[in-house]
Amino acid sequence: MEYKGYKLRHEHKFYINAFVYHELRERFRHVLQADSHMKDQEGYLISSLYFDDMYHSALEDKINGAPFREKYRIRLYNHDDAFIKLECKIKFNEYISKQAVPISRDEYDRILNGEYEYLISRPEEVCRKLYGYQKTRLLKPVTVVEYMREAYVHPLGNVRITFDKNLSASYGNLDVFHLDYETIQVPMEEMMIMEVKYDNYIPDYIWKIIQTEPMAKCAISKYVLCRDINRKVRIL
Repeated sequence: MEYKGYKLRHEHKFYINAFVYHELRERFRHVLQADSHMKDQEGYLISSLYFDDMYHSALEDKINGAPFREKYRIRLYNHDDAFIKLECKIKFNEYISKQAVPISRDEYDRILNGEYEYLISRPEEVCRKLYGYQKTRLLKPVTVVEYMREAYVHPLGNVRITFDKNLSASYGNLDVFHLDYETIQVPMEEMMIMEVKYDNYIPDYIWKIIQTEPMAKCAISKYVLCRDINRKVRIL
């Protein structure tokens, strides 16, 4: 499915407890494949450096449930600078789309230092838009969202089911590679987040597995949770 040139995917999010997690993970292992990035059962570490503007638009749009919204972020894995992505996640009502381009460690460092001019020479739309928003809306990095992701996939419908655990937010320094970088745990009362993503359809037998457990779909945002813990830490 496409909209104005954007490839759209379905995305459903659920809060689940440890019991539901273990039940679903055991069932999924019989019908899904572990993501190729998983080195062990615990998954891999995701670090996402999120941007917001002078009006806190990314935060407010999510809280207010705006039907169309964009979030810009830099994403990397296991604190490794070999593969870094600049992304824009776009929400169209009940659908999502992503624009992503690889950037080098030098380009990452330049953005952290407030040097955005090089983005003009990049041909990708996400780079040019980030530059434009930085100049017109003072877009800048505001927090790093970190968590362990356990992911399973299926080729039919391009299904991807993930368990996101141990959510934490950056505390102070926003540079993941800096010696002073540290995070603070987001209290979730032993809950975690399950995300279900797919293209045009999800096979019935996979959806039936999901529906075997009592849980409700929620409008969860790891970004909002981390911004909230950042605010509470500053108050204290």
